[in-house]
Amino acid sequence: QVQLVESGGGLVQAGGSLRLSCSTSGRTFSAYTMGWFRQAPGKERDFVAAITWSGNTYDADSVKGRFTTSRDNAKNTVYLQMNSLKPEDTAVYYCAASYRLSTTQRVGVYTAYDYWGQGTQVTVSS
Repeated sequence: QVQLVESGGGLVQAGGSLRLSCSTSGRTFSAYTMGWFRQAPGKERDFVAAITWSGNTYDADSVKGRFTTSRDNAKNTVYLQMNSLKPEDTAVYYCAASYRLSTTQRVGVYTAYDYWGQGTQVTVSS
Protein backbone atom coordinates (compact mmCIF):
# COMPACT_ATOMS: atom_id res chain seq x y z
CA GLN A 1 0.00 0.00 0.00
CA VAL A 2 1.29 3.45 -0.93
CA GLN A 3 0.99 6.18 1.68
CA LEU A 4 1.60 9.90 1.16
CA VAL A 5 1.85 12.45 3.97
CA GLU A 6 2.01 16.20 3.43
CA SER A 7 3.52 18.60 5.93
CA GLY A 8 4.75 22.17 6.16
CA GLY A 9 1.51 24.08 5.89
CA GLY A 10 0.56 26.94 8.15
CA LEU A 11 -0.38 30.60 8.39
CA VAL A 12 1.70 33.18 6.57
CA GLN A 13 1.27 36.79 5.54
CA ALA A 14 0.98 37.79 1.91
CA GLY A 15 4.39 37.92 0.29
CA GLY A 16 5.80 35.25 2.57
CA SER A 17 7.05 31.77 1.82
CA LEU A 18 6.35 28.19 2.84
CA ARG A 19 7.83 24.86 1.85
CA LEU A 20 5.59 21.82 1.73
CA SER A 21 6.91 18.29 1.93
CA CYS A 22 5.34 15.06 0.79
CA SER A 23 6.83 11.88 2.21
CA THR A 24 6.05 8.47 0.78
CA SER A 25 6.08 4.98 2.22
CA GLY A 26 4.88 1.49 1.45
CA ARG A 27 6.54 1.28 -1.93
CA THR A 28 9.82 2.22 -3.51
CA PHE A 29 9.84 5.85 -4.55
CA SER A 30 9.77 5.31 -8.26
CA ALA A 31 6.51 6.99 -9.26
CA TYR A 32 6.55 8.32 -12.78
CA THR A 33 4.76 11.50 -11.72
CA MET A 34 4.21 13.34 -8.46
CA GLY A 35 1.63 16.10 -8.52
CA TRP A 36 0.48 18.92 -6.27
CA PHE A 37 -3.16 20.02 -6.17
CA ARG A 38 -5.06 22.42 -3.96
CA GLN A 39 -8.67 22.87 -2.96
CA ALA A 40 -10.36 25.78 -1.22
CA PRO A 41 -13.68 25.35 0.63
CA GLY A 42 -16.53 25.10 -1.85
CA LYS A 43 -14.14 25.09 -4.80
CA GLU A 44 -12.94 22.43 -7.19
CA ARG A 45 -9.56 20.80 -6.90
CA ASP A 46 -7.00 22.69 -8.96
CA PHE A 47 -3.67 21.62 -10.37
CA VAL A 48 -0.63 23.38 -8.93
CA ALA A 49 2.55 21.67 -10.10
CA ALA A 50 3.99 18.30 -11.02
CA ILE A 51 7.34 16.59 -11.44
CA THR A 52 8.23 13.39 -13.26
CA TRP A 53 10.72 10.78 -12.11
CA SER A 54 13.31 12.27 -14.44
CA GLY A 55 12.87 15.76 -13.00
CA ASN A 56 10.72 17.44 -15.63
CA THR A 57 8.48 20.03 -13.96
CA TYR A 58 5.13 21.56 -14.85
CA ASP A 59 3.45 24.57 -13.27
CA ALA A 60 -0.04 25.99 -13.37
CA ASP A 61 -0.21 29.50 -14.80
CA SER A 62 -1.48 30.80 -11.47
CA VAL A 63 1.74 29.84 -9.67
CA LYS A 64 4.33 30.06 -12.43
CA GLY A 65 7.38 31.96 -11.28
CA ARG A 66 6.37 31.71 -7.62
CA PHE A 67 6.21 27.98 -6.84
CA THR A 68 8.87 25.36 -7.49
CA THR A 69 8.51 21.61 -7.06
CA SER A 70 11.40 19.21 -6.67
CA ARG A 71 11.97 15.62 -5.59
CA ASP A 72 14.61 13.70 -3.69
CA ASN A 73 14.22 10.04 -4.53
CA ALA A 74 16.82 9.00 -1.97
CA LYS A 75 14.64 10.54 0.77
CA ASN A 76 11.34 9.44 -0.76
CA THR A 77 10.19 13.04 -0.59
CA VAL A 78 8.75 15.68 -2.89
CA TYR A 79 8.83 19.39 -2.08
CA LEU A 80 6.80 22.42 -3.06
CA GLN A 81 8.57 25.71 -2.41
CA MET A 82 6.01 28.52 -2.37
CA ASN A 83 7.21 32.11 -2.57
CA SER A 84 5.40 35.43 -2.92
CA LEU A 85 2.26 33.90 -1.47
CA LYS A 86 -1.08 35.57 -2.11
CA PRO A 87 -4.38 35.31 -0.23
CA GLU A 88 -5.84 33.44 -3.20
CA ASP A 89 -3.29 30.68 -2.56
CA THR A 90 -5.20 29.77 0.61
CA ALA A 91 -6.31 26.14 0.31
CA VAL A 92 -5.68 22.60 1.43
CA TYR A 93 -2.71 21.31 -0.54
CA TYR A 94 -2.50 17.67 -1.57
CA CYS A 95 0.27 15.63 -3.10
CA ALA A 96 -0.49 12.74 -5.39
CA ALA A 97 1.41 9.92 -7.05
CA SER A 98 1.05 7.95 -10.23
CA TYR A 99 2.98 4.90 -11.34
CA ARG A 100 1.42 5.04 -14.78
CA LEU A 101 3.60 6.33 -17.57
CA SER A 102 0.54 7.84 -19.24
CA THR A 103 0.22 10.37 -16.42
CA THR A 104 3.33 12.15 -17.68
CA GLN A 105 1.15 13.51 -20.48
CA ARG A 106 -1.80 14.37 -18.22
CA VAL A 107 -0.05 15.90 -15.21
CA GLY A 108 -2.76 18.50 -14.59
CA VAL A 109 -5.64 16.02 -14.47
CA TYR A 110 -6.49 14.76 -10.99
CA THR A 111 -7.96 11.52 -12.28
CA ALA A 112 -4.55 10.61 -13.68
CA TYR A 113 -3.24 10.02 -10.14
CA ASP A 114 -3.83 6.91 -8.05
CA TYR A 115 -2.62 7.81 -4.55
CA TRP A 116 -3.28 10.90 -2.46
CA GLY A 117 -2.11 12.37 0.80
CA GLN A 118 -4.40 13.71 3.52
CA GLY A 119 -3.64 17.35 2.74
CA THR A 120 -2.07 20.23 4.62
CA GLN A 121 -3.69 23.62 5.20
CA VAL A 122 -2.05 26.75 3.81
CA THR A 123 -3.56 30.07 4.88
CA VAL A 124 -2.28 33.38 3.51
CA SER A 125 -3.48 36.54 5.23
CA SER A 126 -3.78 39.87 3.47
